[in-house]
Amino acid sequence: MQFLCKEYQDGNPRVRGLVTDTRIHLVPSLNPDGYELAREAGSELGNWALGHWTEEGFDLFENFPDLASALWAAEERRLVPHQFPNHHIPIPEHYLAEDAAVAVETRAVMAWMDKNPFVLGANLQGGEKLVSFPFDTARPSPPTPAAAPRPLDYEDEHPELQETPDHAVFRWLAISYASAHLTMTETFRGGCHTQDVTDAMGIVQGAKWHPRAGSMNDFSYLHTNCLELSVYLGCDKFPHESELQQEWENNKESLLTFMEQVHRGIKGIVTDQQGEPIANATIVVGGINHNIRTASGGDYWRILNPGEYRVSARAEGYNPSVKTCHVLYDIGATQCNFVLSRSNWKRIREIMAMNGNRPIRLVVPGRPMTPRERLRLRMRL
Repeated sequence: MQFLCKEYQDGNPRVRGLVTDTRIHLVPSLNPDGYELAREAGSELGNWALGHWTEEGFDLFENFPDLASALWAAEERRLVPHQFPNHHIPIPEHYLAEDAAVAVETRAVMAWMDKNPFVLGANLQGGEKLVSFPFDTARPSPPTPAAAPRPLDYEDEHPELQETPDHAVFRWLAISYASAHLTMTETFRGGCHTQDVTDAMGIVQGAKWHPRAGSMNDFSYLHTNCLELSVYLGCDKFPHESELQQEWENNKESLLTFMEQVHRGIKGIVTDQQGEPIANATIVVGGINHNIRTASGGDYWRILNPGEYRVSARAEGYNPSVKTCHVLYDIGATQCNFVLSRSNWKRIREIMAMNGNRPIRLVVPGRPMTPRERLRLRMRL
């Protein structure tokens, strides 16, 4: 925070551009009660678990609804996307009940996410030095009837690993942070507690490294438009004051580079033919089975890797619009606006409802109509 304010006032063009063109939200501590407990013990007397939970005993990072399992169950029943959405999955009602085992901090964060149309996010943690991205939830392996026996030396690596439809984008975002960090990709010494799990890249999919259900990253991806990752800043959760300057230098460029990635992809506004914005319109990118929605002002942002994409905008009561959008390598989202025309489907549904939702019988010219057909025709007209 101090760096952004000072550099902005000093006229740093990079920081000025970032602050001017980006709405930045910063949360100093998601778990202030746990932090106070851990701070008192400090680095020498504490351990990785101290301060991990809230005062009520909740692990906030695993306290969100498990929407991934609900999505996969719907996929197995072939309900996605016509009966079950692949995006903006609603929060289960039982999770919102007053007596649900949900931390007050978790409820506050979910309300915050629903209020603001976030596009990119990172939660900063400690105890490891890597970047983790969704899915964090491990998908259960489907039962295989009469499966052939496997040899004794068979090793099935990560049979439950499920990639998100935006796997390539998540990898790019994770690499943008890890590669700009001064030491995160120096994995030849191994990890903080075990061998290197990042294949010498400093990044890992959460389900491959530490499977967990109900993570904030998975929830953010499936319930909002936001792509969120976890950044583990270092092995020591509480470095000494004398080490903080070096930790800042290690992460400074990474933080700036990561925030700049929000301007990579496409953006635009969806309006009707009178120029009025259309909220909650669905933006569909061909080849990526995960859609997003427009905000209240009809605007949208979609982070994408460089390439050519077939993009469509759809909204209830409107005809869809499709166009080709190009994403370049340079930072700066491509403008892709959509104008939707009103459709007749609403009137067609009304007519079909009047007909009992049965197919309307074709009237053949020259053939006399029955009294029922005349009545139906008058009702439709």
